[in-house]
Amino acid sequence: MQSTQHQRGWPRKSYETNAHARILSLRLIFSLAFAALLYIVHCSASISAQTPGASASVSLTAQVQSIAAEHHGDVALYAENLKTRETVAIAPNTPVQTASVIKLAILYEALEQVRSGKAHFDDRIMLTAADQVPGSGVLRLFDAPLALTLKDVLTMMIVMSDNSAANLAIDHLGLENIDSRIAKLGLKNTYLYKKIFTPAPAGMVMPADQKRFGLGKTTAQEMATLMTKIVECDLAESGGTAQPGDAALCDVALKMLHLQFYRSAIPRYLDGMPGATSDSIANKTGSLDAVRNDVAAISTKNGMVIISAFTFNNKDRSWGADHEAELTIAKLARAIVQSWSPEGLAGWPVPPATASSSGK
Repeated sequence: MQSTQHQRGWPRKSYETNAHARILSLRLIFSLAFAALLYIVHCSASISAQTPGASASVSLTAQVQSIAAEHHGDVALYAENLKTRETVAIAPNTPVQTASVIKLAILYEALEQVRSGKAHFDDRIMLTAADQVPGSGVLRLFDAPLALTLKDVLTMMIVMSDNSAANLAIDHLGLENIDSRIAKLGLKNTYLYKKIFTPAPAGMVMPADQKRFGLGKTTAQEMATLMTKIVECDLAESGGTAQPGDAALCDVALKMLHLQFYRSAIPRYLDGMPGATSDSIANKTGSLDAVRNDVAAISTKNGMVIISAFTFNNKDRSWGADHEAELTIAKLARAIVQSWSPEGLAGWPVPPATASSSGK
């Protein structure tokens, strides 16, 4: 009996010893795992502290993608903070219909021709009844003939997106010159095909893709590049130098863009942000039945921000104040500016040349 009990008791003691060892091992494993977890958390915190912009960029990308996904149509977007060089984009190189946004290219060519002396802001241009075309603008309502200046025409083209004014500008500057300038700027997917609501001249062969794009084509990134050139007053061709009158020329163009009449897309929510002034935003819109576009430069507390937004194949074909595409663009602009400049907007910066001359 005793022998039997002794034989049965030995395994129990061995089992208890092994169980105790396993408990100690588990405790050691848990301790090591907890220490490793603390180390990983510490490293992650260190990385986040060293690169605070990384998480912000990921967050902003997710925001704009979410906004675009909710839209009933297609979205192309390119935005850049010219100070920090942060960017965010959705299909930035997809060719899209410009609608009236192409008028930025006409404005840029006008600046270049005035700069070279080929044209002058006070050049006389005659509006005739044949020049009055439908669509946006008010010149079609005026009695013709009517004498205007090139500056008058450009102002109406930008502020009111006047189609009749745009056609007058195209005639005065030359369609070929405008497209040649676009090509010189390296904008390979930007093109102005023809005048607005006007048949192509006899013998003029339209590019094959004109029927797809209508008035003009571009990409979100290329139109952002063009707006940036106007904002930074980059008028000198590659290898050229800036001229003393460049700042004054660009100031004329920017004043037109600041007075943009159509403000239901990019400026919709930004106009009410802290620090916003009457000249915080310079923009140009473009609209068709299934298209809503807006390209803007926004002066913020954290630098100049360029937003180039295009929507197409829109399900909403209405022309009301709360068009879905305009609301989508407005939400995108708000998300971008709030991410890059939480402190809000700022008045337009005064160029050094302008500041010094104004002090004399």
